[in-house]
Amino acid sequence: MDTTKLFEAALGLKSPWRVAGLEFQAGARGGRGRLDIRLDFERGGALPCPECSKPCKAHDTDEQTWRHLNFFEHEAYLVARTPRVNCEVHGVLKVEVPWARPGSGFTLLFEAYVMALAPEMPMAALARMVGEHDTRLWRIVKRHVEEARRQVDMSEVRSVVVDETSRAKHHSYVSLFLEPKQLDEEGEVRQDARVLFATEGRASGTFHAFVSDLQTHGGKATNVRDVCMDMSPAYQLGASEALPWAAVTFDRFHVMKLVSFAVDQARRREGAGRLELRRSRFLWLKNPSTLSSPQRETIERLSTTNLLTAKAYQMRLNLQGLWDRRKPERAAAYLRRWCSWVLRVAKRPADPETPWVLETMHKTALTLRDNAQGILNYFRLRMTSGVIESVNSLAQAARARARGYRNADTFITMIYLIAGRLRFDLPALTHSP
Repeated sequence: MDTTKLFEAALGLKSPWRVAGLEFQAGARGGRGRLDIRLDFERGGALPCPECSKPCKAHDTDEQTWRHLNFFEHEAYLVARTPRVNCEVHGVLKVEVPWARPGSGFTLLFEAYVMALAPEMPMAALARMVGEHDTRLWRIVKRHVEEARRQVDMSEVRSVVVDETSRAKHHSYVSLFLEPKQLDEEGEVRQDARVLFATEGRASGTFHAFVSDLQTHGGKATNVRDVCMDMSPAYQLGASEALPWAAVTFDRFHVMKLVSFAVDQARRREGAGRLELRRSRFLWLKNPSTLSSPQRETIERLSTTNLLTAKAYQMRLNLQGLWDRRKPERAAAYLRRWCSWVLRVAKRPADPETPWVLETMHKTALTLRDNAQGILNYFRLRMTSGVIESVNSLAQAARARARGYRNADTFITMIYLIAGRLRFDLPALTHSP
């Protein structure tokens, strides 16, 4: 087999395309060189019309170049006379070549290589590795992500989990709408969890944007019957406006986060006059089972003193028992008793000069009492935002690797790429170039 036939086989070329020649330019001082693989079509051969696929004669040609996978350590390019055909029905049209998508300066295999590595490494590092500008590589990723998202089917979406993830400093967020994993009748996973929609901000309007995107992908807002989220007023307003028929479940981890914050606030207020509370912040935020032996001894010693922080800590531990209830009615009674107990014990001191150490805990109990139905909805389907926390960790890991993203659109593209369960119409890479 001669060299041209070898490259034709490697590129998978079929008639009327063939390798017409090879040109290699060595790099300076033994550096990366360049290999041009010149392609041509058989003279007089028929080419398919891009519209109707009818065989047509070539009208004229225009030379084009596409970046291909490296040949060893050298850059490789496909250079071809791209013909236009004169179709009797559709007129003069440019032929679509089988190795690249229309309008791209890269071969499909090169784009597949970029798409395979983009979720695993920073784009700047990938650009240095392949010898391209990162802006051009981002265009590849965004183009394929957009095309794949257009094919996403949301017609079966019945429940969503909503949360935000940080995009940059100074309270810059992206809201994520995720569909939990779906099980079949036998309890087997029918579909893994996937990010349905991501948008900048965490205002109420993000829910309206989600509904619009849902309908664009064949879904119906009225089919969404359950929404799991935190108790953000903006999210509550958005859900009530865009999905008023859906049952809202307030995520249990966010509920406990509110109570933990109240414990920490009690420690801060009381710590001003109690030296024993110094350097004890993280002890009060942990569960007893996660404490080391010295830490457990410290908590037990502090709990025997007349500390209101210790009382707040006991309130937090008692609320954790709520999630062990099996029946909704028992959970409702448990939450009602807990709120009544906290409101009675944590009420404002009679002496106006006495610091109100448990003020935040008192306000938290009022918040939980006012949002009791959303908390108790957990016991219907036991939905949590735990699945979205794993997506958050992947998104933040990608952000850390890239040392931040220039804009929200780029960050959202990466989220879709790593957690959208998208299907890309690209050739499979059987080996590294």
